[in-house]
Amino acid sequence: MFRGHRRKVRAIFGILDVLIVAAAFELAYWTRVHLELTHTFFLTPPVVALLMGWSIVVWVALGYWWELYDRVDSAHPRVLLRDAFRQCLTGAASVILLEYLSRLDLSRPFVALFAVYTWVLICLVRLNAARILRLMGREFGSAHYVLVAGLGEAALRIGRELENAAPYGIELTGFVADSDDPQNQPEVNLEVRPEVQLARRYPVHPMSRLPELLRRDIVDEVIFAVDSRRLAELEEVFLLCDEEGVRTRVAVDFFPHVNSQVYLDRLGASPLLTFSATPHDEIRLLVKRVIDILLAGAALLVLWPVMLAIALIIRVTSPGPAIFRQVRCGLNGRRFTFYKFRSMCKDAHSLRESLEHLSERQTALKIPNDPRLTAVGRWLRKFSIDELPQLWNVLKGDMSLVGPRPAVPEEVAQYQRWQRRRLRMRPGLTCLWAVSGRDAVDFETWMKLDMQYIDSWSLILDWKIILRTIPQVLSGRGAH
Repeated sequence: MFRGHRRKVRAIFGILDVLIVAAAFELAYWTRVHLELTHTFFLTPPVVALLMGWSIVVWVALGYWWELYDRVDSAHPRVLLRDAFRQCLTGAASVILLEYLSRLDLSRPFVALFAVYTWVLICLVRLNAARILRLMGREFGSAHYVLVAGLGEAALRIGRELENAAPYGIELTGFVADSDDPQNQPEVNLEVRPEVQLARRYPVHPMSRLPELLRRDIVDEVIFAVDSRRLAELEEVFLLCDEEGVRTRVAVDFFPHVNSQVYLDRLGASPLLTFSATPHDEIRLLVKRVIDILLAGAALLVLWPVMLAIALIIRVTSPGPAIFRQVRCGLNGRRFTFYKFRSMCKDAHSLRESLEHLSERQTALKIPNDPRLTAVGRWLRKFSIDELPQLWNVLKGDMSLVGPRPAVPEEVAQYQRWQRRRLRMRPGLTCLWAVSGRDAVDFETWMKLDMQYIDSWSLILDWKIILRTIPQVLSGRGAH
């Protein structure tokens, strides 16, 4: 499905959740009022508006947060029922939380009925998601007709994807041979009347007939899935589509960029086809930076007395400075001074070579029960308190709250080529590895988790990691 259609599906089911929550709220309220229980239940209009508004925001936010709207049309019914139950249970808990914070007096049967009614209605809607989308397509949007130019494997793959997108109003109408002689296309068995057989049969038109097709038939867009060497020869065809006002897309999977996102950018008047193997949305990255500044600044203001006390304890209990400084590699390999509370003895670095054989990892040194740790340092590391000075690194812009951990240059020099991509994201205090076992994670898995974070990065993912890091750190689990 095209990205625009996916956004439309999210919006549709978000709006449906708004209607469901409002309907379930009214139904639960009506049911509770008419139940002959000991206590009379009544809500004033302002309280109704507060509770209903809060519930709508929470339910829809959970739908987006957990990406429930992205799989309503494709997930197994059991998964849909489970997701709806989790959403409604959390939503009901949020209503109870609001009750205590606002000092309201809600009926427990009302809250239970509200959660049950919402779950039943959401399940009915999501189990019939495909029918709803087809109905929406018929009533609120006309079909979107697409031609595919090309007959190779890439073109056939796109054809199958278009068939799968049929519930969203996308209709594949046929193929255009990227040569005027369709018989020169070896991938397809062409008879007297050329056809391509997928889920159903589609006609194959020679490229010379494209102007006629655009004039005669309804064509909303043409997707070109041809050999890269043919693109320059199709300049007139692109110009034809442009003059006709027909949208064109070019499949670029012939480029060897496995991890990259592809988008069109401009430098002045020059269009640039851009491949990015790391997040590139400048607006969202700016929001991430603003969040880093606000949270790191607030944390430093709140925690400075605690950090001062820790520094004094370190100085009193072992010789040496309270703050450990080290050169680390930041964004795209930039060097910066990294700060943390000293957790080892003063001459720890000089002892490193004699202890390297004890390391659990070949690339990043990690020694279980490291003898260089001080008594206080062992406790600081267990609860990651030694990392607090890095809030200053975050405030300066060397680091982020969430991102791959910064490595020392000696480790980076040993990276395999695919591992160097983790340098293309600003390093952070925590990341997926920190909520997946911390020091118990082996080096290979650690690197793969960093790649997973980079490939799936979003602001919501950052918040999920932050919220999961807090209990992980407080418990001390996984720290050596």
